[in-house]
Amino acid sequence: MSIDRETFERSSEEELEGLSTTDQVLGFLAANDDQAFKAQEIARHTGLNEGSVSTALSRLKNRDLVEHKGTYWAVTTDDRRLESHDGYARATALFNEQLAEEDGEAWKEHAPADPHPSLTDDEE
Repeated sequence: MSIDRETFERSSEEELEGLSTTDQVLGFLAANDDQAFKAQEIARHTGLNEGSVSTALSRLKNRDLVEHKGTYWAVTTDDRRLESHDGYARATALFNEQLAEEDGEAWKEHAPADPHPSLTDDEE
């Protein structure tokens, strides 16, 4: 995809690089941190190639940024590890710019009162 000269001139190299497949997958999982997905579902939701998503998930698992159980993948619950990953910061900034920053208090107003049925008493 081409860009106009004005965008080229005013944008930094980092902005022009965009997000890598790995960063997009991590961003998607972080945005949906209350769920786990199959690789093909992540590919469908992000518009990425399933093979590329699978490779990205393996890389993220090696960095302990995602968890894998059976055929499902979820973002890590270790917030410190996640926030220290540069790609996460870039993905969060991009999603906040595109979709607006999440209002945690507004989200809590609409959150269910009961925990998800998959949680055990030990996890609450």
